[in-house]
Amino acid sequence: MTALPVPDRTPSGPVAQISAFMAEFSVEVTRPSAADIAALAAQRPGAKAYLSMVPGRPADETISHAVQLRAAGLEPVPHLAVRNFASVEAFDQVLTRLKREAAVDNVLIIAGDRSECGPFRRALDVIDSGLLRRGGIRSIGIAGYPQEHPQIGRDELKRALAEKIGAAEATGLNVEIVTQFCFDAPAILSFVAEVRDYGFDHRVRIGLAGPTSLSSLMRYATRCGVRTSAHAMARRSGLMRQVFAMATPDDLVRALAEAAPVGVAPHFFSFGGIAATGRWARSVADGNLVLDAEGGFRVEFSPPPRERTFGATPPEK
Repeated sequence: MTALPVPDRTPSGPVAQISAFMAEFSVEVTRPSAADIAALAAQRPGAKAYLSMVPGRPADETISHAVQLRAAGLEPVPHLAVRNFASVEAFDQVLTRLKREAAVDNVLIIAGDRSECGPFRRALDVIDSGLLRRGGIRSIGIAGYPQEHPQIGRDELKRALAEKIGAAEATGLNVEIVTQFCFDAPAILSFVAEVRDYGFDHRVRIGLAGPTSLSSLMRYATRCGVRTSAHAMARRSGLMRQVFAMATPDDLVRALAEAAPVGVAPHFFSFGGIAATGRWARSVADGNLVLDAEGGFRVEFSPPPRERTFGATPPEK
């Protein structure tokens, strides 16, 4: 019997662009459960999982989660909010443990939201100190803001970005720029163009909100100072009348993929749950989607593989 040809399901055209753009997606996680970690590892083995350090929680918690992420085959990238550390010794101890217990060599360095601080007030203070390299860190993420920051002006943000990149390179650290989540494709593309115009060719991870309810989305957007663009996104997608509807970043992902900026990857904040975010992002990366006329797409989740029972009697036809 002649074997039937296997249909070619390789994505093409805009779907291929979207799939390629999503190939190296990363996920932001906060206090992940064992089930969350297992679900993300199943969807995206080897993915970068950026691990938020929750204000007021002990550093031991972050270290424990980093160990679990590494054991599951994921790459933990802990946030280190430098104002949270009371001393250089405390910071150095956390770095040592992250390296020894979770093989961490990549961290995201931020100042943090506290007004009071110990020896470090700015992310730049730590980057410039040499502590990271001595602690075995090889790569760092630094914050980027395609839109407004609730407390810092645009000129100051630009200057701080340049200073942090310069200090990192001077101390032998690789750099990625990881942005606050945003809902405005032109603003994102303008930010990437500005970074390139400065002469920086570093990878930019674009913060996007993963699938979540509109009510949750607005709450986080207000907290982070991007409520205006979140409202605009909701109006465009017709979600304003559906407070509990699920919002997905399909229109943003498609617009960014079709613009094809060089050295850009998506970074998803898992407001609607780590497992749901990972499953959605993996399905899009696999090209399991249908384009729509409004500039977005609909994900078609692949069904789980059926368990085969060898030697069983086939069902009657």
